[in-house]
Formats: sequence, C-alpha cells, structure tokens
Amino acid sequence: MIIGVPKEIKTKEDRVAITPLGVKGLVSNPKNKVLIEKSAGLGSGFTDEEYKNAGALIINNAEEIYSNADIIIKVKEPQPSEYKFLKKEQIIFTFLHLAVEKALTKELLDKKVTSIAYETIQTQDGILPLLIPMSEVAGKVSVQIAANLLSNRYNGLGILLGGIAGVPAGKVLIIGAGHVGINAAKIAAGMGANVSIADIDTNKLRTADAMFGSKIKTYLSDETILKELTKETDVIIGAVLIPGSKAPCIITEEMVKNMKKGSVIVDVSIDQGGITETMDRITTHENPCYEKYGVIHYSVPNIPGCVPRTSTLALTNETIKYIKNIVNKGLIEAIKSDFSLAKGINTYKGCLTNKGVAEALKMEYTELPSLIGF
Repeated sequence: MIIGVPKEIKTKEDRVAITPLGVKGLVSNPKNKVLIEKSAGLGSGFTDEEYKNAGALIINNAEEIYSNADIIIKVKEPQPSEYKFLKKEQIIFTFLHLAVEKALTKELLDKKVTSIAYETIQTQDGILPLLIPMSEVAGKVSVQIAANLLSNRYNGLGILLGGIAGVPAGKVLIIGAGHVGINAAKIAAGMGANVSIADIDTNKLRTADAMFGSKIKTYLSDETILKELTKETDVIIGAVLIPGSKAPCIITEEMVKNMKKGSVIVDVSIDQGGITETMDRITTHENPCYEKYGVIHYSVPNIPGCVPRTSTLALTNETIKYIKNIVNKGLIEAIKSDFSLAKGINTYKGCLTNKGVAEALKMEYTELPSLIGF
C-alpha cells in the first residue's frame, strides 16, 4: 500500500503525521511505500535526509502525494485548498473534528473518501487512545499560555499565577476533569495556583480528588455553581469533550460579562466548537487572542502544534499500530479485527457513519456494519 504524508498547511502547524522511526516500521513490509512531502518534518525537527534513510521517498508537492497514495496520514483536517486533491475511495487518517466541519464532511461524502478520525477511535471501555496524548499536551500547555496572558503585555490582570510569599496565588477554574483537565490541574497546581475543577461526572471528580487531595477543590458542575465560580476566577480552562459531537455551551455570555476585566479563558474544546458562548471565532498561533467584555479569549484549535516535537513523537507512538494494521491487512480486515478502529470511521462510501457527527450536522447517519457486513 502507498502511504502519503503531506506537509501540514494549517497556520503554524508544525507537527507531522509520522516520524522517521515510524516510516522504518512501515517499509519493513516490502509491499508498502511511504511518500513524504519535502520539508514536512522540519517543524518537528526531522529532516528529509532522516526520512530518506528510513526508507521514504521525498516528494516535492502535496498534489503528487494525494494523487498516488492509497492512504493519507495527517495531523490536522484537510484545509479548503486541499479539498481538490482528495480522490474517490482514498483513505484519510487524521484529526477531523467533523462535528464543526460541515463543508469538509460534504467533500468527504461527495468523493466517497473513507475518513478515519483520530479523535473518535475508541476502545470498548471508552478510552480514546489517539486523543489522550494530545489532550495531555493541550492540558499542560493551556496553563502555560494562560499564565503568560495574565501579564500586562496582553492586557491581563498583571498577576503571577503562582503568587509569592505574602501575595495570594491566582485562581484557575478547569471545566472538565478528563485528560485535558487533569493535566491542566497538574501544571496549575504545580505552579502554586488556587485550582478548582468542575465536572458533571462525580467519578471523575473522585479521581481528581484522590490524585490532588487538598491541592485542588472539586465541584459538581451546574449553571448556579459556575455563575459564582466564574466571577472569582482569574483563568478558565475549557476542557470538555463529547467524542465526535459538538461541545456543549457551558460558559454563557452573561458569565463572561461578570468576569474580572483582564481575566483569561483558554478554551481547549474549541476544536469541537468550544464551551464558551463568546468564543465566536477561531484564532491561530499567529494571532491567538481577542478581548470581549474585557476578558481575554484564546481560541486556537491546534494548541499542541506550538510544541511540535513533543506532540509528533507522542502522537506517532499511538497512531503507528493503527496505520500498520490498515496497510498490512487492508481496511476491511483491519476494521473487523479492531473495534476501536471501526469507531474511528466517520465516512465510508459516501455515507456518514459517526452518529455524533451526524447529529451535530443534522445529516443522515448510516451504521458502518450495514455497509461492510460485520
């Protein structure tokens, strides 16, 4: 099978879908060939020479990669300028977030592309193995970002998140106690901040309480509680995920209006639409923030892209076994042998096969088993 790896073109996205070591593992099967676009790995510290030495062919442009590859592996969803390269019955394996990407969804359906979303691959016990490493990165980086935005350079409150002797620490409210939230709490608590976590799942709150003890406060999330907490907080980290579905609106415009001027919201959930009503635009690593009601809003959907080396290594550690399964067994056998991979299929033969995406986009849903017979 021919595996194509185009260079990421989303603004300031320096991750790459595979490492040279990953390439070496794929081409150990002589039936496989890996095409890497020129300079695709440079942002993550991997040279074309390293990929050549691992057995890849270096290709000068994305169009040639798309036209020759049976499967495209990426980090972020295809951008509009890449839509024209997609071809019938091609497989694309990447983060897709289709619940907020209706135009892309239509392209994938119209061209009968088989799309596999990293974020919806899910094991039988509910674990999201390809989302976890990026959630860990995003959670940790989100607090570093917020701490920076609190400085007066960005019109922030001008406070040091961890405080110092005789001066109180800043208050951080994390909404969602999953992998993003827990990792955000690790960094915030490590800095010495006053940390609270809110979630609707008491089991997750118990886990957080057992992990951090008196270092954090936990709250069962509801609108009344959040109205009070948001008035007092200096930083909000949005960390809510419903696999495949659009994120629910949790931080209302009224809550934002009542927040401190110069406080910060970093909405990690923005790649699924965001949990903040006033997050009405997507930003980039080049221009990451805007103010609304005096509150600094950070709504970059590819946060891990700012630490590409770490992110690429962590992501490839998880994706490579799925890629090997597909290219060595063929798509259908790979799906039939791996429940979690089947959960990752979002579009197949012109049908939308992820229920959460279908509901979010108000489009017709088709069960995958009915299409492939398992």
